[in-house]
Amino acid sequence: MSVEDFNKLRAACLGAFLLQVVLKGFDVQRKASPHTIAAYAQTFRLLMKYAQKRLGVPPAKLSLAKLDAPFIADFLDDLEASRSNGARSRNARLASLRSFFHYAALEAPQHAQLIQRVLAIPYKRIAQRLVSYLTRPELEAVLASVDQSTWVGRRNYAMLLVTVQTGLRISEITGLRQKDVVSGAGAHVRCEGKGRKERCTPLTKLAVAVLKAWIKEQGDSESSFLFPSSGGGRLSADAMQHALAKHVKAGQRTCPSLAKKRVTPHVLRHTAAMELLQAGVDRSLIAIWLGHESLDTTQIHYS
Repeated sequence: MSVEDFNKLRAACLGAFLLQVVLKGFDVQRKASPHTIAAYAQTFRLLMKYAQKRLGVPPAKLSLAKLDAPFIADFLDDLEASRSNGARSRNARLASLRSFFHYAALEAPQHAQLIQRVLAIPYKRIAQRLVSYLTRPELEAVLASVDQSTWVGRRNYAMLLVTVQTGLRISEITGLRQKDVVSGAGAHVRCEGKGRKERCTPLTKLAVAVLKAWIKEQGDSESSFLFPSSGGGRLSADAMQHALAKHVKAGQRTCPSLAKKRVTPHVLRHTAAMELLQAGVDRSLIAIWLGHESLDTTQIHYS
């Protein structure tokens, strides 16, 4: 565990036993992303603050016995009431707590009944939104709107084309390096997705041709970012979203239906999935293609 990770947990002001358990949890989940670690630590900061207010017990003296199911349920309800957290945020906090209690079960078996009751707290049901995606004419209008006479335009064209063809997440796209592109037989890109899990996603002939020309222009350097910022560093998520928004707006001139849609990089991911589905690809393969943790996720979105 890094010093930064330890400091984040220490800042949560956990008691000695709780800190020991959480640290062990992080040690086991060493491959957790920085975002996951930050969210995990923030949950415990909020929990300790609530416990001190509700129980009048300083964090250093808080025991596991006080964190029973009714208390955890009240804490989650308070997040909704005092912080205006929606069901998704509430469920994310509960997921962090569940992870903690799973490790606590190994460290403190004497509290098995209390732990099981906490683990039995259900997630809140979330109304599923309709999946938004681009039709083929809309997608072609967006790509055609990119001015490829400039360096930024050529980068954006290659980036958007690869995104909509592979369905990679925004963090996966911006994190790609030239070495992650395999353009020979069985052309594909390698990426590191959620949970630091690696996967390979096939590339079409068009995508391969565009990437070959782009890499040649940049100078073949395996360690370089595939779609860098103008300064050569990693492109930010905001920069990618801004580029997409600009080209969507330009595409509205030839495809007015784009004006009715809020198009984000994640919509391009949905577009890739829908094109696979409409081509008759089995949902289990789409789940692998997108890097979904389980087939259930794919079934929910594309059924």
